This record gives sequence, C-alpha cells and structure tokens, in this order.
Amino acid sequence: MASTADFRNGMCMIFKDEIYTIVQFQHVKPGKGPAFVRTKLKNVKTGKVIDNTFSAGVKVDEVRVEMRQYQYLYKDEMGFNFMNIESFEQISLPDTMIENSDLMKEGQILEIQFHADTETPLTAEMPAFVELKVIQTIEGEKGNTASSTALKPATLETGAEIMVPMFIGEGELLKVDTRDRSYSERIRL
Repeated sequence: MASTADFRNGMCMIFKDEIYTIVQFQHVKPGKGPAFVRTKLKNVKTGKVIDNTFSAGVKVDEVRVEMRQYQYLYKDEMGFNFMNIESFEQISLPDTMIENSDLMKEGQILEIQFHADTETPLTAEMPAFVELKVIQTIEGEKGNTASSTALKPATLETGAEIMVPMFIGEGELLKVDTRDRSYSERIRL
C-alpha cells in the first residue's frame, strides 16, 4: 500500500480494477479545506489518459513493475517474438501491444514492462528513434528540392511508409521518430 505522499511520476497502481501509471501529479494545499492531489493517470493496457483527484493521505495499491530489454526476432501468426537479452528466454506479444510496430526491424532492442508479481507483459516501448534505409521513393521535382517543407512518401526497409523531404533519395539511411512516425534527419555514412 502507498499513500498520496508516495506518488511519483512513473509509479504504477491499481485504480478502478485496472493498472494505471502516474504521468503527472500535483499536491495542492488550498487556503480553505483539506489538501488534495491532482493527477493524470495512463491506463497501461489501453493507453488512455484520465484526470483524477485524490484526497491527501488516501491509500492506493502500488503495483511493482520491471523494465527488461528484449530483442525483436521475427513475426508470425502468434504476433511478435522477442528474446530477453540476458536470459535468452523468448516471449510472443500481440500486434496491438506495440505502437508503430511497422518501424521495427529484426535485431532491434525494445523495453518491455512486466508486472513483477505475475510476470505478465504490460507494455512494449520502441526506442524514440530508429535508423532505417529508404528502399523506394519518387524523385524530387526540379526546383523543389532545396526546401525542407515539401514532403513526399517514402517506403522504408521494414515496409513502413513515412513522409520525407524532397531531397531524400533511395538507399539513404534515415533517423525516424517512432512516436509520431516523422523524419528526423539523414544519416551520413
């Protein structure tokens, strides 16, 4: 059990029979009335963020979670298959658990969050940026290649399609932001 005094960003707890993580919290001591804690809670399974206010001193059930690094191996009908880089144990996760999974390539390391007591995987997070090669894109129009505001579609080595500046050509290595699927920069070899 933990109280509102123990709240910290990233803390996981049981709230309304679901596991939530604290995204943001603020202790408030108004001039009149009792103190309270304003929070933003993120549902671990659905990703939905809700606002909730707790009275000061309220007890909540804290959930112990562990972050472990896993290497992506391959995809099959069961979902995505990963290997623990320390114990070499393999697990399979459903497609819905990984956001922007089409930006993931074999050998990539992901952080998977586990419920420590039940050993159940809760979330899987890709690194913020990945390096991927462009395998197909259209040629930039003459006179429109100097500006970085003009964009065109490009297919990456994983099959994912993102928008890139006009000066990007086939075979180039790009740094891609996995959170919003955006082009970040070109990597010079």
